Amino acid sequence: MSHELKLERVIDAPVAAVWRAWSEHGEEWLCPRPWRAEIVTQELRPGGRSEMVFRGPDGEEQPLSGIYLEVVPERLVVATDAVTADWHPAGPFMVRIDRFEDLGDGRTRYEAIARHWTEAARAGHEAMGFEAGWGASADQLAEVARRLAAE
Repeated sequence: MSHELKLERVIDAPVAAVWRAWSEHGEEWLCPRPWRAEIVTQELRPGGRSEMVFRGPDGEEQPLSGIYLEVVPERLVVATDAVTADWHPAGPFMVRIDRFEDLGDGRTRYEAIARHWTEAARAGHEAMGFEAGWGASADQLAEVARRLAAE
């Protein structure tokens, strides 16, 4: 798809640990350091709200909100910022898709996909640092998942 950005990681942790890291420890991995994420609301179900604030080291704040469209624990999460939780249109930027695949050997294939409405939005997200930013977040997710798997 031409309006899509995607990254993939094989994480050296079982899918249950990766899912737990993703769903319960977002504040530890969602933002590339030194930024941090504050999870305000996370209703992991179709139609559930997602609200968070990304905070920068110099006091920057970037609020993000949207809804979950599909949630299959340990397999798939689809979310968008195109509508609010009460179904009002909200100037869409993307649909986010997170996929988790159990590789059967204690490792998990993780994919994070950003699908944009326009090529300009995709190009802007890429120029903003998609690969570096989402890559760092995925690496932080892997760190958390490996820690949880070792507990």
